[in-house]
Amino acid sequence: MSRNAQSGPRTPSISLRPVKRFKRPAGAPGGSGAAGSSGGSLGSLASGGSGGPGGKKARRPKRTGWRRLIPTWRMTLLGFASAVLLGVGLFALGIALVKVPDAHAAATAQSNTWLYSDGSVITRTGQTNRQNVTLDKVSPAAQHAALAAEDRNFYNEGAVNVQGLLRAAVNTAKGEGTQGGSTITQQYVKNTYLNQKQSVTRKVKELFIAIKVDATESKDEILSGYLNTSYYGRGAYGIQAAAQAYFGIDASALNAAQGAYLATLLNAPSAYDVATATAAGKQNAVNRWNYVLDGMVKEGWLPAEERAAATFPDVRDPQPNPGLSGQAGYLVNAATQYLTSNGVISETELAKGGYTVKLSIDPGRQQALQDSVQTQLHDTLNPDKRKKDAAAQAGAVSVDPKSGAIVALYGGVDYVKHYVDNATRRDYQAGSTFKAIALAAALENDAKTQDGRTVTPRTVYDGTSGRKVRGGKGIPYAPPNEGDKSYGQITLQQATDWSVNSAFAQLAQDTGLQKVKDTGIALGLPGNTPGLDPVGSIPLGTATPSVLDMAGVYATLDNGGKQITPWLVQSVDREGESVPLPAHKTTQAISADTADEVTSMLQGVVSDPGGTGWRAKALGRPAAGKTGTTDDQKSVWFVGYTPELVTSVALFGQDPGTGAQVSLSGVGGIDGAAGGQYPAQIWTGYMKAALKGQPVTDFPTPADDASGATDLPTAPSTPSGTPSTGAPTGGPSGGATPPGGSGQSTPTGGTGGGPTTAPTAPATDQPTSTPTSRPTGRPTPRPTPTTQPTPSPTTQPTVQPTGGTDSLTGAGSSAG
Repeated sequence: MSRNAQSGPRTPSISLRPVKRFKRPAGAPGGSGAAGSSGGSLGSLASGGSGGPGGKKARRPKRTGWRRLIPTWRMTLLGFASAVLLGVGLFALGIALVKVPDAHAAATAQSNTWLYSDGSVITRTGQTNRQNVTLDKVSPAAQHAALAAEDRNFYNEGAVNVQGLLRAAVNTAKGEGTQGGSTITQQYVKNTYLNQKQSVTRKVKELFIAIKVDATESKDEILSGYLNTSYYGRGAYGIQAAAQAYFGIDASALNAAQGAYLATLLNAPSAYDVATATAAGKQNAVNRWNYVLDGMVKEGWLPAEERAAATFPDVRDPQPNPGLSGQAGYLVNAATQYLTSNGVISETELAKGGYTVKLSIDPGRQQALQDSVQTQLHDTLNPDKRKKDAAAQAGAVSVDPKSGAIVALYGGVDYVKHYVDNATRRDYQAGSTFKAIALAAALENDAKTQDGRTVTPRTVYDGTSGRKVRGGKGIPYAPPNEGDKSYGQITLQQATDWSVNSAFAQLAQDTGLQKVKDTGIALGLPGNTPGLDPVGSIPLGTATPSVLDMAGVYATLDNGGKQITPWLVQSVDREGESVPLPAHKTTQAISADTADEVTSMLQGVVSDPGGTGWRAKALGRPAAGKTGTTDDQKSVWFVGYTPELVTSVALFGQDPGTGAQVSLSGVGGIDGAAGGQYPAQIWTGYMKAALKGQPVTDFPTPADDASGATDLPTAPSTPSGTPSTGAPTGGPSGGATPPGGSGQSTPTGGTGGGPTTAPTAPATDQPTSTPTSRPTGRPTPRPTPTTQPTPSPTTQPTVQPTGGTDSLTGAGSSAG
């Protein structure tokens, strides 16, 4: 068989002609126009998409250098998608795992236990005043006020403010405290289901529970729950209890002004309680109240004309709490302020209870302080016969200068009768107790007189009453001395002993008024102390620090210039877990030499028989201190110390009906008032008992023992009237009586038990006899004074002194 027969019909062959590749013209890479484009396409087709010889696919160039660190867009997209899926998964898991706790169990408050330093019980607090009401029992004005204060977009938002939550979490992690931003739903969850502890874990739980609550409860139900669980102060939980506590009415009767005030309290209950707050706290409360009302107008919840007519509402006084009677209420109140102001525990969390708080208060010394106030002051008063006696309000604080611990505190006659703490209030002027700060500022800064002499205890100043201060700007300040007495040329030591205003006004000018202020802050005064301004009257005590503040200042002097802010809380425990407390930092405020020199000078106030604090010498051991008597005798002070203990005592004049500041003249049947009287006697009686059985120790000897020659001026300064002539006279002009008056019985200065003889009229800080010579190394005794003209006080400082309520309007505080 032939080949064709075997293979069958022959299939005709088709031959493909090779495609001619267009060559790219030389010098024209990539070609141009249609030809280039077509050629490139055909070439690719002919080569099967090959990128190189032999038809192999071209490889992408490898990433080198820093480009290797940048993810590709595929990796970026994949990572983002994974993160989103992971976040959604974790969020769903959180929603599934976090359960809404039992609201009733978490919202039940427990009692707090307050202990003395030895573990004995002061009192227990925690009675809860809670009255739940439905939302229709709360006036619309009060509802809108709460929304205006806390969450104006409540009805139009979800459960969580993500931005606020992230901000709070970041600040908590950074240790910068808490920030606002939580929705009302979040706050309701925190109040009802969680504690107030600021932590990331609690915030995460709050987030998930809030979402669940928002999904299962209506907005009205959440708002009702929030208003019923919020803490308003005075032990009141819920708006119904708060309406009764502050206004004596039901929540349904609250008007816009009252509702705005209750909404204000949500921010800081005790600090904004205008019945007990400081002057600054009251102003802050008014500012917040205005903010709430303005927000109501902005949101359309309050007509503008009604807002314009609104006045701050009258607030009821707090009702007595039997567990806080006597001094217990003052101690609990001061400890609460310490914990909340230092960010240890929020007021709302503390109100829930369960805490054991141990104070630094020594029960023995606390009782001794109470006994001394009773025997030296209250046992000599008779308000039924002398109405003036009802105006006397005592406050006292005792501090360990080495540790800063407050060992005793007296806030008033009884917390349930007089709820303003006289130990911590900042609305009465400090008077001449501030002169110790002026001394420290002058010596620490090597102050020089107007004629170039470096200030020392022996530097001579002109003690003429009403003398114009030299070296200042504007109209010269010319303060009068106590009783308008003039002393002529006297040393700074004598000016300290006898509390001569004119000399200290010039000393502050020689030092620099700003330096005096800065030194006060360095020694321990709060920078925002009312009236603490660098004006001519600053050394005379126109500022209004608290009794506790001044105890801290003098403790710095007693501690070699080392400043420790006084503290009251020793430990805090909750359910066996210790709560961290702030560290007690020590700062070298002034040099030890300056502190010792000031202490040496303040010893003269006590040891000089003509010194304003001579009654404290009855303590029978080394003591230093300074008296203070303010203009119109509205407050009188004695702040004194031994090497072991610092105690600050003040007596304030307050009208029992109106609360206005009034003169203490006439209290106890005495014409006039002075820091060397009742305050010095209380101090002496307490210190005798507090230091009983302890060894007597001496103060450090200063580098300059004040025994050198008197430092006379190169040329006499010119007072406002005829100046004194000759060497320092050391005594007042206008008669032989020491400053402060004449003729009085001499109290014993206080004993450990019974009361001393009360001073008799007229008021004075000096004994009736002419002062004898000072101890070796001190200024010489006062000779019989000569008569010289006594000019009247003239011009005020260019800046009017400021202070607390009823501030100075005269030339300055009186001598101490």
